Amino acid sequence: MQQAFIYDAIRTARGRGRAGGSLADLSPLQCLAVLYQAIQERTGLDRTIVEDVILGCVTQAGEQGGNIAKTSLLFAGWPDHIPGITLNRFCSSGLDAINFASLKVQAGQARCALAGGVEMMSRVPMLSDKAVMFADAELALDNRMLMMGSGADLIASLNNISREELDLLAYNSQQRAAKARAEGRFKSIIPIYNQVTEMLVDQDECIRPELSCADLAQLKPYFAELGSSGVDNLQVSEHSHLKEIQHFHTAGNSPAMADAAALVLVADLSLQTMGMQPRARILAAATVCDDPLQVVSGCAAATQKLLVDQGLTSLDIDLFEVHEAFAATSIKCQRQLGIDDSRFNVNGGVIALGHPMGATGSIMMGMLIDELERQGLRTGIVATSGAAGTGTAMLIELVEA
Repeated sequence: MQQAFIYDAIRTARGRGRAGGSLADLSPLQCLAVLYQAIQERTGLDRTIVEDVILGCVTQAGEQGGNIAKTSLLFAGWPDHIPGITLNRFCSSGLDAINFASLKVQAGQARCALAGGVEMMSRVPMLSDKAVMFADAELALDNRMLMMGSGADLIASLNNISREELDLLAYNSQQRAAKARAEGRFKSIIPIYNQVTEMLVDQDECIRPELSCADLAQLKPYFAELGSSGVDNLQVSEHSHLKEIQHFHTAGNSPAMADAAALVLVADLSLQTMGMQPRARILAAATVCDDPLQVVSGCAAATQKLLVDQGLTSLDIDLFEVHEAFAATSIKCQRQLGIDDSRFNVNGGVIALGHPMGATGSIMMGMLIDELERQGLRTGIVATSGAAGTGTAMLIELVEA
């Protein structure tokens, strides 16, 4: 099998996923077009050798419908012969896109592919595709397909995680993200011009460094009403040692909705003959489906499987970039795998930075590579959670220049 390498990983900044957000005036196609141009200019990539484009996108409707991987290539003026496919494994989609691209390279089906994702939540709101499994509450309960916040509250209840611990993790995420932004650590951001506001968008917008733990403590639980609709009864019935579900997740310790797009160049070593040097080698990946009633626990389960499959422990990994799919998920992952704070989401997570669902996994990959290079470290894991318990984790190592 061929080895798969990452030659570059770029993204837009993350804008608030609502009207008035810094990217809300731009379509998904416009954001991706900027990235297609940037990855060509940064790497010297010959567009004609790209053999596939694989993009994650969760809400494939309206401006994000119709296979945006292919339509974005047409919009950007790239060669007609390049195919494209859009995938949806919920919030793991952006990382799964990288994994699918790497599998094509490893199998010899492609020498060079682009992977990534896009989600413009200000323009295509979450659930606007009206998927029946989310829209029909009775059907969802019958099939154990719950909303993400309900799963996070169950995780907190099962693991005896207090509201104070959840808020502290959220506070630390904000502080770390603010510090990283101030120090210019987000090297993968490609500036994009908003012609409506006449502003150059080159900084993540969702970060709120002014939030204190006291501020967070004042926020009301967000998913208690949903729990009373039958979700709590279902979760308790399958976890009989629980007397009740503690509703501790709020808007402050949950992921922030965001707009963004990301691209990652995945290829074999043949690109070296064209003067390009890989930044990282993809070593392994694992995809799982954990307890669907916990919904967002997949990142922890996938990371654990990946480590076991590779004969590693968490101590063998220099840095972890783990999907902050609600505060309880991160706390569970750290406890379960024994990961200390100095190696876990060192530049903050999506609670602070924002969660553009289909793009998040690809963004996290760029963040990990940038931070490994900054610290002079070698190995890292990116792990993401999706709905229904799904999760994907990928192990990489830097390539010496």
